[in-house]
Amino acid sequence: MPALAADPSLPTARVIHVDTRGAVILSEESPETRDSRGIYLPNHIEPVSHIAVDVGGSLAKVVYFTRSPEPPSSPSIAATHGSGPHSAISTPRSLSPSEDGSHSPSSASIKRGGALTPLVLDTPNHLVSNGNGLSGLHDGMLRESVLRRAAQHFPGGSLNFERFETDDIHECVEFIQSLIERSAQVNGVSIEEMRNGVKIMATGGGAHRFYELFRDTLGVEVRREDEMECLIEGLKFITLIPDEVYFFSDELIHNVSHPMLALERPSPDPPKFQVTFESNPTPQLPCLLVNIGSGVSIIKVDEDGRFERVSGTSLGGGTLWGLLSLLTPATTFDEMLALSEKGDNATVDMLVGDIYGQDYSRLGLKSTMIASSFGKVFKKGGEKIQFSSEDISKSLLYAISNNIGQIAYMNAEKYNLDRIYFGGCFIRGHAATISTLSYAIRFWSKGTKRALFLRHEGFLGSIGAWIKNIVPEEEINSPTSP
Repeated sequence: MPALAADPSLPTARVIHVDTRGAVILSEESPETRDSRGIYLPNHIEPVSHIAVDVGGSLAKVVYFTRSPEPPSSPSIAATHGSGPHSAISTPRSLSPSEDGSHSPSSASIKRGGALTPLVLDTPNHLVSNGNGLSGLHDGMLRESVLRRAAQHFPGGSLNFERFETDDIHECVEFIQSLIERSAQVNGVSIEEMRNGVKIMATGGGAHRFYELFRDTLGVEVRREDEMECLIEGLKFITLIPDEVYFFSDELIHNVSHPMLALERPSPDPPKFQVTFESNPTPQLPCLLVNIGSGVSIIKVDEDGRFERVSGTSLGGGTLWGLLSLLTPATTFDEMLALSEKGDNATVDMLVGDIYGQDYSRLGLKSTMIASSFGKVFKKGGEKIQFSSEDISKSLLYAISNNIGQIAYMNAEKYNLDRIYFGGCFIRGHAATISTLSYAIRFWSKGTKRALFLRHEGFLGSIGAWIKNIVPEEEINSPTSP
């Protein structure tokens, strides 16, 4: 007579196959969380018990998977406490499977929802009597049959995203601790067994700086992963999610007889183009990945997925954040972006029109083109002028974005790459940033190259760390798979 399993078991470390069919990005609740909307995977049936953490110089990003019988409300605002109106550029239409979209949960209700692993699967006792649950099913057909039956009880789940300021890393640790404790309670196992079943996949500089903090405080295994490798793995996975990648279409340019003649140099008010989402994504390699965090890394990705960091700049999101902290009363990055939306950089920047009084047609320079960022601030022998925080914010945002855009273009030109992905928490779905980067690439390449953006742009590293032991379903079915 087979022995009965006294306690439910947790999944062991193994390769997990992610079924991304029917994946849906949930609708946003706030501009502050527009880059951290959950991704619902309705056909994924295998348990996942590891947590990915990407700790950079400014932000710590967390990715984890939870079971749910139906699409949950999104995004979690446990860490970001976001509130505010929707962003037209980052959410042109609701992508939530929920029709009414009226449910707006509190932070507390979100923190209580979801667990790292499902409840004990309803399988025959002799299949779980060895204490290994589904991991003890070595027969492939039998295991698949059990998983398919289990899917009736656990149909799908969500990939969840959280972010914290690195200066408040203890809040990040406390969040993960509460997630582990809640998961132990939901699964009906002891906290010790839950800790044995959970791994922290850590990347970024903080994977080394805070290694002991995560290991000792959480009492779990912490595995450090290479930062650049995680970025590329995250890019390869996330670009397979429908409506994840978006870009400015060519619709406006096609309305004129000579498209290239219609292009103006990057200006404070670039032309508007329609936002287009890639609804039926396919892997798009080779490409250039411009990851804009505290600094900027530019990575060349070959057709076979091999990569090399080919360039970068220290003038990135940390530069914008730091200078605006000195120059404005804003205390968060989102406050700085909000200020820039109300600003007029022409009061701070010296434009071509300020120098020539008109366009410089011979060189194709419009009067509105920025000739010198912050060029109006210094007045020799004159009294210092007070500039508004809004105008300063917009000027600096344009200065940093234009610089990154031109460096990205030059590297794309050098390596003959037409697709340029922009990632990192600098962008945050912000319209002016996206417009400036996109138009800079469009202009300097004469329309031959395209800037591509990601709705989960700031989470590439943590997604890559999460996916390290996971194989997307598309790769399993690919004829090129080994």
